[in-house]
Amino acid sequence: MQKQKRITLNSEKRTAIANVFQSHFEREESPVMKKYYKAKETYNSFRQQMKIFVEKLVRHQQPQEDVDTIRSMIKKYDRSGGELFEDNCFVFRHDYTKVDDEGNETNDYDTCHVKFGLGRKFGLAYYRDDMKAKNLDPDFWYRWGRDDRRNPRFYDCETACEKYLGYNTSSNDDKSVITPRAEWKSDFNLWVIGTSYCHTRQFKVDEDTFNVLKQFNDAKENLILCHEKIFDYVEDKMKKLRLGLKSYRYFDQAKSLADKLGIALNESVLNESSSLALSVYSPENLASLLEDKVEMTREEKIAMFRNQQNVSVN
Repeated sequence: MQKQKRITLNSEKRTAIANVFQSHFEREESPVMKKYYKAKETYNSFRQQMKIFVEKLVRHQQPQEDVDTIRSMIKKYDRSGGELFEDNCFVFRHDYTKVDDEGNETNDYDTCHVKFGLGRKFGLAYYRDDMKAKNLDPDFWYRWGRDDRRNPRFYDCETACEKYLGYNTSSNDDKSVITPRAEWKSDFNLWVIGTSYCHTRQFKVDEDTFNVLKQFNDAKENLILCHEKIFDYVEDKMKKLRLGLKSYRYFDQAKSLADKLGIALNESVLNESSSLALSVYSPENLASLLEDKVEMTREEKIAMFRNQQNVSVN
């Protein structure tokens, strides 16, 4: 019986294999993805409640009849009759008194800026899956943006993602396509008395109300944080994987690793798209490094490597 020839890996094949592993690490059942989807669900639910909550707060201090009065005055006297602006961002203010160690009282205040529009970093987090489905890289900020000297690809990815979100538009764009930014901009707006600068319109609230408003902003920040954790979690595993794949010469070595992690890896993926391996990157040891458990210390890795050397000698 003729022995089946082993498939030799090259750079292109290693990349194809790495993509399969990355898809596995980013699957919906992974720990970080579960937290991400939960954070997104929480934000969506909170947003619907906050639209009602904020409208009540604004209308309590700026009744609709006052808005209608200003509108009629503007119609009659132009800008001399007052100013109105349809906005989706609102600044709320909580006044309080501070008492120092000597009992002296001073008045102070905190502000909370509630925005219903789509911010850039939040947009990357919220539409992460949608952009990846279009072969865009919503992780570009965490991949290169934290470096002092940014990779030129950072700007290419930034431009492409902002184009998708609706921050980079041109006269040649298909007007029938509604971008996420435009959709969010029209989702919730209130007519308010004042200028277009939201910081000039501060709505006073009590402490309990202020804390609820802060919780909404926290829900938004939590989704951004979950996005960052997805990248860090996956990238940490992919760095180990790339080193391991670089040391693998044959496909069956990668297949053995995939089997140990429960990842479906077939030779067909090679169509779609070194020297002796260090013991630390053998399929058995690399599988251990990629599992979701406590990472090995440097000393443990050295001890394991020496143990493998002794086994080889014996």
